[in-house]
Amino acid sequence: MNYLGKKFSRRQIIKFMALGATVPSVNVNSLIGQAQAAKAAKEVTKYRDEPNGEEQCSKCIQFIPGKTPEANGECRVVEGSISPHGWCSAYAGKSAASQYESGVTFLNRQ
Repeated sequence: MNYLGKKFSRRQIIKFMALGATVPSVNVNSLIGQAQAAKAAKEVTKYRDEPNGEEQCSKCIQFIPGKTPEANGECRVVEGSISPHGWCSAYAGKSAASQYESGVTFLNRQ
């Protein structure tokens, strides 16, 4: 149907408005928050407090550091307190550029 050339009556417009008012609204922000809140258990990701060779949480893009470099932090994937020296199967190494930027930021803060 071509609605561009069609003229709607006042009655049709009021019906459309009434129909729109009856459709329940969805809070998209709450749905996003629920999706972000879901994290994997440590057992599922085989988390451990020791590094896997050169791979450790402090070098992972998912790691959110604590207040000091040695303090436990958080992970965007794994639930709970995370050691900067830990490792899990969700490990994703930072790119060389992001490691450089974090090093420059660290040096500029001193």
